[in-house]
Amino acid sequence: MANPLYDTGRLSPLPCPVPEPDVDDSDSMERFLHRVADCLDDAWSTQFSRAGIPFEPPDRVFWDEPGTSPCRAYPSAAGAFYCRASRSVYIGTADVVEKWNGATDSVVYASLLAHEYGHHVQGESGLLEYYHERRRLEVDALERNAWTRRSELQANCLAGAFLGSVRLGYRLDGDDFEALLDDAAATADREDGDEEERTHGSADNGVWWTRRGWEEQTPGACNTWDVADESLVH
Repeated sequence: MANPLYDTGRLSPLPCPVPEPDVDDSDSMERFLHRVADCLDDAWSTQFSRAGIPFEPPDRVFWDEPGTSPCRAYPSAAGAFYCRASRSVYIGTADVVEKWNGATDSVVYASLLAHEYGHHVQGESGLLEYYHERRRLEVDALERNAWTRRSELQANCLAGAFLGSVRLGYRLDGDDFEALLDDAAATADREDGDEEERTHGSADNGVWWTRRGWEEQTPGACNTWDVADESLVH
């Protein structure tokens, strides 16, 4: 699928000094997430301006108490989610740390936020509407899942593109990159899982698209809808 966002080139390497969070302190995590979100707002606002597409940053719900969004209640199994109905990203400042087994690598949480923000990018650019329409037309559940995997893998790639573009200002190094790829593999579909629940892509594909985004740093590298090699979106 063609989209003006694909022709905007590399994301601008804007300054993004991010304080290392204390993952055991909810307030510290909230400050960290807001700072990363500020950088995401700057990066994607610039990109949409180049594309000539109107863009409004998403609202942020970095919660420490359970609640309900127009899309679902939280906490949720995913730990974080994007709700198009409210145009908001939802992340639990303590819940997500618990779900990620207390991981201390900040890039893991930055990637999670950037991934959910990627769904907002899809929504603002028209890609999410395209995905929902194509998925709605499928009768078979496995075919619907195939469209969902393309959406999720694109969000992986868009997150990688953002993090690659700010790696100098954020001060991400090789160890952070490896942590990012390890997390992409860990949050992918399980190889031994039920085929009807495969909605995020294999570990290899999650890593492949995250790496591609990091290296290319352009939305054009993240077109999972028209990829010729079907094995990359399985």
